[in-house]
Amino acid sequence: MNKLILTTVLFFVVIANVTAQKISDGGTVDVNGLTVTFNIVNKETVTIGGQNFDRCKVAATLVNNSGKSFNLRLSSYPQLTAKPELIELDCINATGAKMTSKRLKLKMNTHYVRATYTSFSKDGQLQNNFLNVTAGYYLDNGETVKDEGIFIVPQGQAPDVTIRKVM
Repeated sequence: MNKLILTTVLFFVVIANVTAQKISDGGTVDVNGLTVTFNIVNKETVTIGGQNFDRCKVAATLVNNSGKSFNLRLSSYPQLTAKPELIELDCINATGAKMTSKRLKLKMNTHYVRATYTSFSKDGQLQNNFLNVTAGYYLDNGETVKDEGIFIVPQGQAPDVTIRKVM
């Protein structure tokens, strides 16, 4: 039974790594029309537990050059608790020390709808109120999504980053 579980886990790890592509500092990768650029913005040395590490502030930019828009509409009851992810960047040699990232996720934009409703004020007057409601998520053709994070890696090593499409 344990061999079956181990084989299944290894299978999914291999499948996930097969679909991932390497990306380096200043590099650009095209994943089915989604162009992703990765940059190290700042690098400094920090000491954690008596050992030196490199603290890298990184930025990733995604441009939708696929020629189509990505849209995800919500039903009458929101079933999603977070924005849907399009691309995931994993730093293989990141330690995750000091509450830093090991992963960077590029997500879709939120589509808000402004709803108007009428209610009574404290003095009995009718008044209009406004509420922003999440109607769905989108990324139109030509639009850009950006995110930043901090990776702590062993000193002297560059962040070893892979990229894969999630959605």
